[in-house]
Amino acid sequence: QMQLAESGGGLVQPGGSLTLSCVVSGFTLEDFSIGWYRKAPGKEREGVSCIGKTPSVDRDSVKGRFTISRDAAKSTVYLRMDNLQLEATVEYYCATDLGPCARLLTTPMEELAAWGQGTLVTVSS
Repeated sequence: QMQLAESGGGLVQPGGSLTLSCVVSGFTLEDFSIGWYRKAPGKEREGVSCIGKTPSVDRDSVKGRFTISRDAAKSTVYLRMDNLQLEATVEYYCATDLGPCARLLTTPMEELAAWGQGTLVTVSS
């Protein structure tokens, strides 16, 4: 059974940094694309960043601020977020599927092979 578990969320001040982790099990990390999604209040869930066999893909709004990476030995994908901007509590999810990152990030998360329960990030002073 494919499983993903996010962690690392919390409260951070504007301009600060946070690193989220996504631990996966039930499948080989290197064989799949892993993407991070975010859901803000009143907005649609959107793909943020993805890593896989194809080149990594980042949403334009986070380019230069977010960095996705993976550690196959730990079955973990990370999302380092720098220069976080003031906003309400946002829930971040990781999800996985076969295929290229470009397709994964434009596919609704619920249509992918598996996803986690999410972790909350609040950027506030």
